Amino acid sequence: MGFRSVLCRPFVANFANQQDKWSSKPVLTQLRQFEYLAKKGRDTAFGREHGFDGIRNYHDFKKLVPVSDYESFSPYIKRIINGEKDVLWPGKPAYFAKTSGTTSGIKYIPLSAESIPYHINGARNALFNYILETGKAGFLDGGLIFLSGSPVLEEKGNIKTGRLSGIVNHHVPVWARMNQKPSYQTNCIEDWETKIEKIIDETIDARMTLISGIPPWVQMYFDRIIERTGKKISAVFPDFSVFVHGGVNFEPYRARLIESIGRQVDSIETYPASEGFIAYQYRQNEPGLLLLLNSGIFYEFIPADEFYSEDPPRLTIEDVKEGINYALIINSNAGLWGYSIGDTVKFISLNPPLVQVTGRISHFISAFGEHVIVEEVEKALKNALTEFTGTEIAEFTVAPVVNSGQGLPHHEWLIEFSRMPGNLDDFSAKLDASLRKLNAYYDDLVTGAILQPLKIVRLRKDSFRDYMKTIGKLGGQNKVPRLSNNRLIADQLAMYVE
Repeated sequence: MGFRSVLCRPFVANFANQQDKWSSKPVLTQLRQFEYLAKKGRDTAFGREHGFDGIRNYHDFKKLVPVSDYESFSPYIKRIINGEKDVLWPGKPAYFAKTSGTTSGIKYIPLSAESIPYHINGARNALFNYILETGKAGFLDGGLIFLSGSPVLEEKGNIKTGRLSGIVNHHVPVWARMNQKPSYQTNCIEDWETKIEKIIDETIDARMTLISGIPPWVQMYFDRIIERTGKKISAVFPDFSVFVHGGVNFEPYRARLIESIGRQVDSIETYPASEGFIAYQYRQNEPGLLLLLNSGIFYEFIPADEFYSEDPPRLTIEDVKEGINYALIINSNAGLWGYSIGDTVKFISLNPPLVQVTGRISHFISAFGEHVIVEEVEKALKNALTEFTGTEIAEFTVAPVVNSGQGLPHHEWLIEFSRMPGNLDDFSAKLDASLRKLNAYYDDLVTGAILQPLKIVRLRKDSFRDYMKTIGKLGGQNKVPRLSNNRLIADQLAMYVE
């Protein structure tokens, strides 16, 4: 056992004590977060404009602070860029995390000196929680690879700006940096395909024990290693034991990743966002991410099916129920107030508070009133793959076809198969039947001959990688939406049809 795995033990014990304290008292923990944030917000332009001096409780807060998106916040961001202080949070942001918006173009999400440690500690605590549960700490003594965006930062209004993963790279603790891969120089390479080859050069002969990244880009890393060596990942990295992932649902990628590795490895799911480190996997063999209620964020929840209503209910951790799809709203120590991050979650436990990420509030198909959501298409696909063993899918997206010229409208599934099912028609029928069981509205439309059953369009190998490259989003934190209520993505993927 190496010195890192030994030295971490007292830190893990302290972490366990702290996690037990706050997670066993979710309502009190969130109340303390709310009181702290509301107090700090009084000394900001946003707080003055929204009457924070008059806030005595959450009921007051709801009346004074509307639910907002980035478009609503952009005037405040512009004021910060123009040099104004104390706009959303006291002082000026330490960084802007640059993200791609669907309607806003590039978004600049503020990170404060107070919020940065929670991003770092959230990732660390995900590992500590794993060690606490399993007793396994040996992975800390080997090579740790973090497939991330470039740490090269630009400036926006004299504020350092870059991708969140690149910013976090500047704050990796010393104990992890000593055996971190890839090197800083390699991590600075912008072109993803060049970068991945350099990463392989630096890691292929190393004793890698932990690999972390968004699943499709880790798969690309694995594919290139297998192409270069002719060996499974477990043969190249025999001590590889922990896979840390986040950003997208792991399930559609699981089978192919495990097949590439050549054996089972433990995995830790995380839920990082530019707006905050929100949750991490609580138990290895049980579903659910522990919602971090003491991480500088006060959470609100809006039932997803009421999100677009005129006056949707806003709930706290005290009010939520298991099994309901909620839009996630945050108020943070980076100065985001009533901010919809666009994700939807569902509680599977209230004590401790465990959630599953179910999709994006804007990613759905309801061209015909069916309101099919990401969680449903991913479950339907998982059910179909369970029956069609051996079938593997590299990537997929779904869009409506309103005027097909081939009969009734339908949902079009654009799928890049790694391994085709024996009978594509049977697979399609099973997929459609699974979706109909999961969504009663969709079932009614198909039964009533308003829609015909879904159709699968096969895309050639590497279609999604090539598409992401053409739009300048290959690698890093970028991912393809699972669902679109229009055909903007589907029509661009048409050039890759087999």
